[in-house]
Amino acid sequence: MTDTKAIAIRLLDKEYRIGCPEGEEEQLLATGRFLDKRMKEIRTSGKVIGTERIAVMAALNLAHELLTSQQHQGEHADAAAQRVRGLRDKIEAALNESAQLDL
Repeated sequence: MTDTKAIAIRLLDKEYRIGCPEGEEEQLLATGRFLDKRMKEIRTSGKVIGTERIAVMAALNLAHELLTSQQHQGEHADAAAQRVRGLRDKIEAALNESAQLDL
């Protein structure tokens, strides 16, 4: 089992202690800084009041960005697969034509 240790993360000037597997401390701290920045942006906009609501809005925004990114990656993967299929078909056609010329 991986050992864990408590890491202090600050979000909107409040400290939270989070269990973290050893070796992943820097990644967790960077994630905390990123989330803190996003939450501060939401708070600064003045449209959302309250730490809990700000956290929910940040979570929804990040989840939306993640899902949109995954959708775009899927679209790019589909386009790449289609291009590979097209290239494979061209190669097979060229090989068949070459085989017929050899006969």
